[in-house]
Amino acid sequence: MNHEIATPKVLITDSPPPEHLLPLEGIAEVIKGSPDGRLMSREEVLQHAPDLAAIMNLGELRVDRELLDAAPNLKIVANIAIGTNNLDLPLLAERGIIATYIPDAVVNSTADFTMALLLALTRRIESACQYVRSGAWRALQPEQFDGIELAGKVLGLVGYGKIGQAVARRAGGFDMQVIHYRRQQTDDPARRNLDSLLAESDIVSLHVPLTPETERLMNRQRFEQMKHGSLFINMARGRVVEESALVEALRSCRLAGAGLDVFENEPEVHPALLEMPNVVLTPHIGGATREARKRARLLAAENVARLLLGDLPLTPVT
Repeated sequence: MNHEIATPKVLITDSPPPEHLLPLEGIAEVIKGSPDGRLMSREEVLQHAPDLAAIMNLGELRVDRELLDAAPNLKIVANIAIGTNNLDLPLLAERGIIATYIPDAVVNSTADFTMALLLALTRRIESACQYVRSGAWRALQPEQFDGIELAGKVLGLVGYGKIGQAVARRAGGFDMQVIHYRRQQTDDPARRNLDSLLAESDIVSLHVPLTPETERLMNRQRFEQMKHGSLFINMARGRVVEESALVEALRSCRLAGAGLDVFENEPEVHPALLEMPNVVLTPHIGGATREARKRARLLAAENVARLLLGDLPLTPVT
């Protein structure tokens, strides 16, 4: 008697074009999110969970005990991101479920966006744009939108992995002095402890993963250590920053401005930040380029395909 082997089902929480999922062609049935660009909700994922062999997660879907209990056939969770703070890694390991991530796909796009926020802040681009759009511009008004030059300024990078290093290379092209903080001890003369970095930097930019050690790393005490009139950029995760302390530092003029791509309680934003003209706010799009998105999805799909075919994934979380 012939028994057909069921085609494994792979869920992806968004709805990418087929060419982004080519490694899965002929291997799996792909369940996609809404074609209108909305990410699949947790409730929708839970509905599909009993049948799933794999989840490809573009957002920050929590993969926890509730979800794993609902997905007894799950073999792999492929995060389409660098971060893994949404995954219960010990529980995944306990159940023999592989977790993978995307270590390199968004490095260049995130580094580019860091420089975009930095330039938007130092050259007051958002305020100037709104001024023109409002129809208020009638004649050249010297000094109204004067910014600051990057050459010679000290950029302090908190976190010096691949993204931090890519930002450093770009900042060098603007003749900035770059210093960094990382946990690993090195002989690099640009390395500082965190206290020294905050005190020296004209601009501080965050590039650390969210871990128990980095949650609320930037709190009231740390903001008070920053140079008066300095700028702050968060390209890490929202919960690395105590948002109320950031608001206090901006209100007191300890900080001259901030650029934020991530928020403590996304998608909610502290209401005070919405009213501050010296704060640039973007909706967690630092890595969002067409090229990076395609690279990330292809790698995640390759990881899933390899595991379903009995091979090892290329980029497991270790």
